This record gives sequence, structure tokens and C-alpha cells, in this order.
Amino acid sequence: MERGKMAEAESLETAAEHERILREIESTDTACIGPTLRSVYDGEEHGRFMEKLETRIRNHDREIEKMCNFHYQGFVDSITELLKVRGEAQKLKNQVTDTNRKLQHEGKELVIAMEELKQCRLQQRNISATVDKLMLCLPVLEMYSKLRDQMKTKRHYPALKTLEHLEHTYLPQVSHYRFCKVMVDNIPKLREEIKDVSMSDLKDFLESIRKHSDKIGETAMKQAQQQRNLDNIVLQQPRIGSRRKSKKDVYTIFDTEIESTSPKSEQDSGILDVEDEEDDEEVPGAQDLVDFSPVYRCLHIYSVLGARETFENYYRKQRRKQARLVLQPPSNMHETLDGYRKYFNQIVGFFVVEDHILHTTQGLVNRAYIDELWEMALSKTIAALRTHSSYCSDPNLVLDLKNLIVLFADTLQVYGFPVNQLFDMLLEIRDQYSETLLKKWSGIFRNILDSDNYSPIPVTSEDMYKKVVGQFPFQDTELEKQPFPKKFPFSEFVPKVYNQIKEFIYACLKFSEDLHLSSTEVDDMIRKSTNLLLTRTLSNSLQNVIKRKNIGLTELVQIIINTTHLEKSCKYLEEFITNITNVLPETVHTTKLYGTTTFKDARHAAEEEIYTNLNQKIDQFLQLADYDWMTGDLGNKASDYLVDLIAFLRSTFAVFTHLPGKVAQTACMSACKHLATSLMQLLLEAEVRQLTLGALQQFNLDVRECEQFARSGPVPGFQEDTLQLAFIDLRQLLDLFIQWDWSTYLADYGQPNCKYLRVNPVTALTLLEKMRDTSRKNNMFAQFRKNERDKQKLIDTVAKQLRGLISSHHS
Repeated sequence: MERGKMAEAESLETAAEHERILREIESTDTACIGPTLRSVYDGEEHGRFMEKLETRIRNHDREIEKMCNFHYQGFVDSITELLKVRGEAQKLKNQVTDTNRKLQHEGKELVIAMEELKQCRLQQRNISATVDKLMLCLPVLEMYSKLRDQMKTKRHYPALKTLEHLEHTYLPQVSHYRFCKVMVDNIPKLREEIKDVSMSDLKDFLESIRKHSDKIGETAMKQAQQQRNLDNIVLQQPRIGSRRKSKKDVYTIFDTEIESTSPKSEQDSGILDVEDEEDDEEVPGAQDLVDFSPVYRCLHIYSVLGARETFENYYRKQRRKQARLVLQPPSNMHETLDGYRKYFNQIVGFFVVEDHILHTTQGLVNRAYIDELWEMALSKTIAALRTHSSYCSDPNLVLDLKNLIVLFADTLQVYGFPVNQLFDMLLEIRDQYSETLLKKWSGIFRNILDSDNYSPIPVTSEDMYKKVVGQFPFQDTELEKQPFPKKFPFSEFVPKVYNQIKEFIYACLKFSEDLHLSSTEVDDMIRKSTNLLLTRTLSNSLQNVIKRKNIGLTELVQIIINTTHLEKSCKYLEEFITNITNVLPETVHTTKLYGTTTFKDARHAAEEEIYTNLNQKIDQFLQLADYDWMTGDLGNKASDYLVDLIAFLRSTFAVFTHLPGKVAQTACMSACKHLATSLMQLLLEAEVRQLTLGALQQFNLDVRECEQFARSGPVPGFQEDTLQLAFIDLRQLLDLFIQWDWSTYLADYGQPNCKYLRVNPVTALTLLEKMRDTSRKNNMFAQFRKNERDKQKLIDTVAKQLRGLISSHHS
């Protein structure tokens, strides 16, 4: 029973499930019925479900049939109505078709026109859209075309600005076009091209500047020279609104901004063509010659491109290289002034450009960089000048070089460069200049002394007299009173030497100009140089003349007279220096001229040379002496050579009238002493081994001639027999032998009042030995004569006594 209940329950559940599936099939869309049917086939009650489905279908068929039966009459009526409507519809269709055919026939042209209108409208819309797009693209293309034109005309900085506008303003509006993408891709290349081209222009500019530095420097130095000339004029005239052109004025021409479209700003040569101006025309400013636009453009371009530091480093590096080239002097620079001028022009041109760059750009170069370059330039320039100026032997070239260095320094000082070291170096060159002057004046003095006739200057008229007095400060009242013709005591070399000393002083003064030295420093420099001229150059020239082999006594006498007058003129040279330097001699530390000492030394040398020359002349006459030392004849006159010698001495001392008294007296005394000494040596020389009393008698006549000359007073000023004392030794010796007064000599020897006080026993013995040898030789066969034997014994006795005197004297 329970089993039956369970089966009944399951049957009810299955029936309910089938009912649910049927409702779902009825209410579900056909596309989604698959899952529902699958649940039927999956179950085991498929047959039962089919039965229920058939039952449900039959139920629905019955309901449809009922509905159709209920509406059938209406359906038949509707069909009838539809059949009627079909006929009418056919008629309407025919009418519509006919109307349509007519309409199509009639509207064919309209359709064609409408098609054309439609096409036109489409084209119009396309054109309008194209115009709109082109309006957006045209500014881009115009800017790009402008960019190309600017690059083609080398207007690189404007081109860079155009490129920036194109990139940031125009291209973003049309970035979806393909040509814009090409432009965008080309922009870095264009920037790099602008950068490279501007750098190329800068290189051209630097090369041009390097080649034309001398022209720039030459113009700057001309400007400085004109300004200095103007300042000199202003110093001589009242100051009326005149002033030195400031550096600010120099740069005024560069204050205007460089326009990007200016034709001048596009010139990349760096040097503008300027015709050479005449000296009397206004010289253009140094910067007027230079177009700096390439530098400015390249600096702006690199600044915009963010590479300013790269540009600054490149510019400074290149300019340093150029500076080293400029500062390298040519090997032959010292040969001409033009070599120095070109060297200075290049240096000035270089620093004028750098100074202008410093003041017209912001940071391209700075003061530290300029100072570093200038220090290098200063050291190299000074070293080069020291080396090359040392080769200069022409004082005019050294003076021109000094003026050029001063102009060089003044030019650079205008631009703010310190030039004290250059002026310090000029003081070194001053010493070299003095040396070259001394060498030049050595030649001048030598020519003057060589060409002088060493004769007093004759004058035949008042004009000639005034001319000489105008050349040399000479005053002599007695000479002025004498009638013409008359003679100055000195020769022509006195006024010539005096004037040349003044010319030397002027030459020294020329070098001191513009060196910013005080009057005391100039005075000291001139005095020291003049002292060197006097004590070294002129003194050596005079000494050389005095020591010449062919110098005559007349010339030596005239030299003494000349130096005496030059010595007196030294005070006028002192006054001359004082007048041109305005420094009084009483000023502390003022150097005194050593001219007096120089001329005294020259005079003393001339005096010594006179003494030596006289002695040489005497020796020459003595060489003519030809004594027969073995003669037995007694002569009655002096030897011919000695007569000639005395005549020579008389004529010579007659010329000494213009010499200072002591000089003439000393010369005369020296000549007499030398003559006496030479005669004594002639008598006692070893070659004369034997002599006779007759030879002594002849020698005595010659000595008497000398004594007569001494007594005649050839030179005034000697007291009584002072000059005769030169021959006293000879006189006493000869008297002793001729008078044979040995007893007196031997008895009085050693006493103050001895008659033969000047006779030396050694001398007497030497002469006695010569006579004894002669006596022995001549009396070999007459030795048995009593007188001869007695004389020989006497000689032997005297000789023995003389030896005793000599040995006792030595002991």
C-alpha cells in the first residue's frame, strides 16, 4: 500500500513537472526552447510527456477552431472586400505607374540638374574645407619659406627666431599633416645647420681679424697720436671746452642695437673696407673698421640654443691661440722700425678687439680673462723687445723705437691696460740708447779729431769772429782788441767738440720725453750720460789721438791748449743742462759733470806724451852720434848731431809759448835730464870699452853746447841756473877727468861741499878703466918712457883707491 502511495506521489510530481515544461514551452521564445526540451529528453517519462504534449496540442486546436468558427463570416466579408479593393488597387497602380512614367520623363532633366547641383555642392564643401585647411597650413609654409630665405641670405639669428615660432606656434596647429611631420623631423637638423653656419661665420671673422689686426692697431695708434698732439696743443693754448675723448665716447658708435635685417649686420667679413686717409684728415675710430655682427649673432644663436658656455670656451681658446701668434715677433724685427711698428699694430689691434668685445657683450670675455691675456702679452712683448732692441746699434732707430713704444703704451692705456712695466723697460732701453749714442759720438769725435789741423783758428773778419764765439763760449779782452786777421788760441775741434757735447745732451733729452719722469730724474739721466760721454768716449778718443804713433809735438801742444779751453767750458755745459731741465745745480743729489777731470787727464796724458815724444826725438838724434872714442885729436866745435838736436829743441820750445808755464818748464827740464842721462849712458855703455882723453875733450864740447842751451833760457820761468843742473853730473865727471883732479876728489869725497859731489865712484872707476885699457894698448912699445909709466901707475893707484871707496861705501 505504501508502495502504491509512493507511486501515486511520483506520478503527481511527474505530471506537475510536465505541466511546468508545457507552460514554459508556450511562453518561451523558440530560440531559447532547447534547454527545456533537453530536460524532457534527459528524464525517463518521455512518452508520458509526449502524450501530454499531444493532449495540449489538441486542446489548442479545438480553441483555434472555436475562434475561427466564431469569426468566419467576418473573414468572408473581409475577403470579399479585399477582392474589390484589389481591382481598385490595380487601377490605382496603373495610374501611379503612368503618372510615374510621365513624372520620370518630365523630371529627367531636373534629376540631371540635381545631380550636377549635388556634385557642385560636394565640390563646394570640399573646396571650403580645403581652404580652411590651407588657411591653417599657409602660415606654416610661409614661415618655413621665410626660414629658408633667411638661411639662404645668412640671416641666421632671425632664422633661429623664425624656427622657434614655427616649432612652438604654427606646427602644433597642423601637426596631423604629413608634411608637418617632415618639418618637425627637419627642425633639429636646421638648428644644427644654423649652429654650424654661424660657427663658420665666426671662424671667418676670427681669421679676418687675425689678418687685419695690424690695420686695426695702426688706426688705433693713429688715433692715440692725434689725441696726444691735440693734448699738446691744448697745453700750449687756453683750455676752451677741450677734453680727452673718453673710452665711453670711443664706444658710442657701437651702442645702437644690431637689427636683424640690417645689411651691415649680415656682413661676415669682420673688416669693413676703409680707404687710406691722408695724415691731415680725421682718422676713423679703430672700431669703425670692424663689423662685430658675426660675433654677436653667433653669441645670440648659441645662447638661444643653450650652448653659450661652449661658444665662450671656443672663442677664448681661439683668441688665445691668435694672441700667441700675434706675440711671436719676426726674426728680423730689429732691422727696421717698420718691423716693430707692425708687431705693435698687431698687438694693439688684438686688444682693441678684445676690449670692445668685453664692453659690448655680457660675459663672452671678462676682465680676468683680459687681464690674463694682457699679462701674457706684456711679458712676451717685453722679452721680445729686450732681445731685439739689444741688436740695435743705430741710436736714431732706438729713439724711434722708444717713441713707438710710448705711443704703443699710451694707446693701450686709453683702453684701460696697465703699462707701467713698459715704461720700466724703457728705462732699460734708455741705458742701451746711451750706449749706442756713446758709440755714435765716439765715431763723431774720432772724425773731428782726425780731421782737425791742430792749428789755431784764424779769423779775418768780425763775422767770422762772432761765428766762432757763438759756437764756443770764449772771452778774451786782449784778443778782441787785436786787429784782424787774428787767431783763436784753440783749433777747430774745440767748438766742434763742444757743440757735439750739446747735441749729445739734446739727444739724451729727446729720449726722456713722454716717459713721465720728473725734472730731477731727467736731469740726473742727462748728467750721468754726459759724464759717460766725457769720461769714457771723449776721453778715449783724446787718448787715442795722443797715443798715435805719428802724433807730433805741435799737435800735442795744441791738444793741451784745446783741453784747457774745453775744461773751462764745463761750467757752461752745467748751465746748459740746468736751462733745459730747470733743475738747479744746488739741488740735493744733483750729479756733477766730470768734464774737468776728463780734460785734465787728457792734458796730463798729452803732457806725458810730449815728454815721451821729446825724449824719443832726442834718442833719434843721439842715434846719429858717431864718436871716435880712440881719437887723439882735440876738436874745437860741438858734434853736428848735437847742434841739430839743440836747434830742434829751441824750435820746439818756441812753440810752447801758449802752454801753461809749468808744462813748458817741465817739458824742458825733462828733455834736458833725458839728454844728460842719455849722454852719460852713451859715455859709459859697455860697447865703449876704451876711450881717449881726446874723445873726452870732444864729448866735453858737446856737453858745453848743452849747458849753453840751458843757460839761454829756452823756456821762461826757470830760476838762474836751474836748468843747467840737469847736466851737473856730466859736468863734474868730465871736469874730474879732463883736469885729472883726483887728489881733490879723493880727499873731499863724502864732504857736503865737495867739488865733485855728483861724481859716483862706480861711474868714475868705469870710465877710468876704459882709459887705462886704452893707455896700456897704445903704450905697449913705449912702456919704458918714464912719463907714461908714471901715468899708468897713477891710474892704477886711483883705480885702487876708487875700489876702496866703493867697498867702504857698500860696507
